[in-house]
Amino acid sequence: MEQIVTYLSAEQIAERVKALGAEIHRDYEDKRLVVVIVLKGSFVFAADLIRAVDTHNLRVDFLGVRSYDGTESSGVVQIVNDLSRPIEHEDVLLVEDIVDTGLTISYLLDLLQTRKPRSLKVCALLHKPARAKIAVPIDYLGFTIEDRFVIGYGLDFAEKYRNLPFLGVLQRAQ
Repeated sequence: MEQIVTYLSAEQIAERVKALGAEIHRDYEDKRLVVVIVLKGSFVFAADLIRAVDTHNLRVDFLGVRSYDGTESSGVVQIVNDLSRPIEHEDVLLVEDIVDTGLTISYLLDLLQTRKPRSLKVCALLHKPARAKIAVPIDYLGFTIEDRFVIGYGLDFAEKYRNLPFLGVLQRAQ
């Protein structure tokens, strides 16, 4: 039997997302922003984030990737859903759920740079520096966490638990 222990509460997350939205708004209030959401894990965070960015001058696009095998990053990034429109000469904010090894974000930044955006920044809900294999820029960061496998708020384990309103850790009941 598994038990879910709260790691970050819904209230903690909401407060931090609101602050990130305000920061992004300040940086882009006079620009047109393209928010690129990395699927699937980022969709809950991104939905709350874009509502916290107080501007109507943004558009949303999605980039579907796969890089996990169970609870471990495979290190191989597979694009399963590409952007629907070009980003050339656009200000782009790449929204990711978690940066751990850095390999996925590094790959995506390189890929998106080839499409010649005006600017390209990263917003991540979580950063797990203990797992880093490559340093990547995170311009807007929700939380730095320890090396734990977290679920909820869009993050899954075997496609389950994405719908939890908080971030939790699975523990086996004794």
